[in-house]
Amino acid sequence: MPKGQGKTIAQNRKANHEYFIEETFEAGLVLQGTEIKSIRAGRVNLKDSFARIDRGEAWLVNLHISPYEQGNRFNHDPTRTRKLLLHRKEIDKLIGETQQQGYALVPLKIYIKNGVAKLLIGLGKGKKKYDKREDLKQKQAKRDIDRAIKDSLR
Repeated sequence: MPKGQGKTIAQNRKANHEYFIEETFEAGLVLQGTEIKSIRAGRVNLKDSFARIDRGEAWLVNLHISPYEQGNRFNHDPTRTRKLLLHRKEIDKLIGETQQQGYALVPLKIYIKNGVAKLLIGLGKGKKKYDKREDLKQKQAKRDIDRAIKDSLR
C-alpha cells in the first residue's frame, strides 16, 4: 500500500494553508496502552502538534490523544511527547533539511494501515502572509469558474 493510504483518522487541514509541503514521510508511532484504542475511536487532534529531531531521534510534540473512556487507571497522558519511527537515512535527511531557515516538520494526517497507526509528516517551508492571500484568491477563482461552468450546463 502506498504511503498516505489507509483509513484516515485525523487530518491537519491548516498545514497546507500555513506551509509549502515539499516532501512527505511515513512514520510509525510509539504508543502506550490505551492510546491506540483512542486513535481508532477518532479521538485525536493534530492542530498544534509538530515534529522535532533531537539527538538523532524523531519526536512528536503536542499531539493530543484523548484518554480512553474504559481505560481507568491505565490511561495515558493526553499530550505527552511520542517517539516517531523512521529509517536512519530519513532522519539524517531531515536533520539536514530542518537546519535551514524556515523549514519545519509538520504532521499532516494520522491513519491506520494494516492495523498499525501511521503518521504522515511533511517537510514544510513557512508561507508568508502574501502567499496565503494568493492561495485564497486562487481557490476563490477556481470556485467561481466551477460555479460558472455548472450554471452554463443547466
